[in-house]
Amino acid sequence: MVRHTTEHATATGIYGIIVGSAVLASSHAESALAVDLAVLVTLVIYWAAERYSRLLAARIHDGARPSWPQVRHELTAGWEFVTASALPLVVLPLTRLAGASLDTAVLAALWCSTLLLCLSGWEIGAEGRLSRAERLGVALVAGLFGVAMIVLKSLLH
Repeated sequence: MVRHTTEHATATGIYGIIVGSAVLASSHAESALAVDLAVLVTLVIYWAAERYSRLLAARIHDGARPSWPQVRHELTAGWEFVTASALPLVVLPLTRLAGASLDTAVLAALWCSTLLLCLSGWEIGAEGRLSRAERLGVALVAGLFGVAMIVLKSLLH
């Protein structure tokens, strides 16, 4: 699941799964390794862009260079954006190695991402002391982001 120690880290992980799913859905790579690399590189670029924008915004709003502790914090934070997609990135090559076509392996990784989103929504609902019906609603909405990526993949390929 994508539950982390802070609200921001949890949100970052969920967003990372959604972005990783978007790359899975839109990739035209020729192999499972190439798709995995496309997802991983994209997630790292997004992570770096977010970290850079935070440092730049701090400079603009504080009127001074960020301190070394601020820079170090930004370079060591937010990795949930990348690591939350680890399981789908493992499912893809394993499914391919099991003999599935690349399209089927990508769909398996997308379903894995969708399941992670649903489970995260369910868990977050529990932490938010929601009723079962509310938790189900949160889980379904989270999962719809994954379903949207599966539909996107179906439309693109």
